[in-house]
Amino acid sequence: MRPVRLSVVTAAAAVAALASVTGCAEKSDATAGDGAVRVTAEDDACEISRNEFPAGHVELAVENKGSKVTEVYLLFPDDRIVTERENIGPGTRAKVTAEVKAGSYEIVCKPGMKGDGIRQKVTVTGGTAVRRSPEMDAAVAGYRTYVQAQADETLPKVKAFTDAVRAGDLEVAKKAYAPSRIGWERTEPVAESFGDIDPKVDVRADGLEPGQEWTGWHRLEKALWEDGKLGPETTALADTLDKDLADWQKRVGRAEITPTSMANGAKELLDEVAAGKVTGEEERYSHTDLVDFKANVEGAQQSYELLKPVASKNDPALVTELDKRFAALNTLLDTYRDAPDSYEFTSYEKVGKAQRKELSDGVNALAEPLSKLAAAVVK
Repeated sequence: MRPVRLSVVTAAAAVAALASVTGCAEKSDATAGDGAVRVTAEDDACEISRNEFPAGHVELAVENKGSKVTEVYLLFPDDRIVTERENIGPGTRAKVTAEVKAGSYEIVCKPGMKGDGIRQKVTVTGGTAVRRSPEMDAAVAGYRTYVQAQADETLPKVKAFTDAVRAGDLEVAKKAYAPSRIGWERTEPVAESFGDIDPKVDVRADGLEPGQEWTGWHRLEKALWEDGKLGPETTALADTLDKDLADWQKRVGRAEITPTSMANGAKELLDEVAAGKVTGEEERYSHTDLVDFKANVEGAQQSYELLKPVASKNDPALVTELDKRFAALNTLLDTYRDAPDSYEFTSYEKVGKAQRKELSDGVNALAEPLSKLAAAVVK
């Protein structure tokens, strides 16, 4: 589950409200000599080195000078995410590279990773068109085929789950719940390119915006494992889940996917694994976190494997390190599954504190080199 994004209405209000805030002002003397757009995040400010830059491969060089963990986003006007970097700790720096076309965008800093954030409008001018190698085009085409296949294969599994909910069969629905989510979790590296589907189908109760109706898998998860009852309300929720995921299946083929969005999405997904799956917050009622965890790693690895021919030419040492780290994390996850090809994993409530720390260390060891993949792809 990716964080809920701001609505277009909320975004417009936030921009208007922040327009007069001194801390949001552009810092003209911070222009990066290396071509990167410098973003300085503080607890009450979001300073950028320039509000106009050419299209192409754009690097955001972020420094968090505040006391809170922050997030930085580059957003389309309708709040779709072009690129993002989450979990930037106080006193630390991060870089993110994205393929950006000419147009209007916003750079957003979100201190504490909560609220509307502090926004800066930016303009991307014509610039030089990004030239992709045949290997990069092949990577995007391959990933598009992959996510479409995952969507196509997910719908029948979801129907098995929702049919059981409609039939009022608690035990069958519980058994079908985790398998119905695997395809979705595998595509989460590019989930933001699907528009507003994510907050409809995969939001948790604590991720809801004010006034937002709680729908999707986790609302049904609560009904199954905590409430222990099914009825007219859950039937309606099952119908809505079917409808929303059918919409997702149609959107996958039109999603905006680039080599950098594949690489950045894989890294951000591992950050989400560390923040939600490893802690047990994602599947707090069913404790099927390790199923999601494995599917997330598979989706991130698929993105990496498709980009590997390009990365191998530009940074062979990075590829060697990533191969090693993916293998280590997969080996660790395999110790919690019933069989090599099974998606029956140990219930997460039975995974102790020391084991969770080991899983967290494995994710972090992979996330660090994976954060360098986008830059390696566009060298």
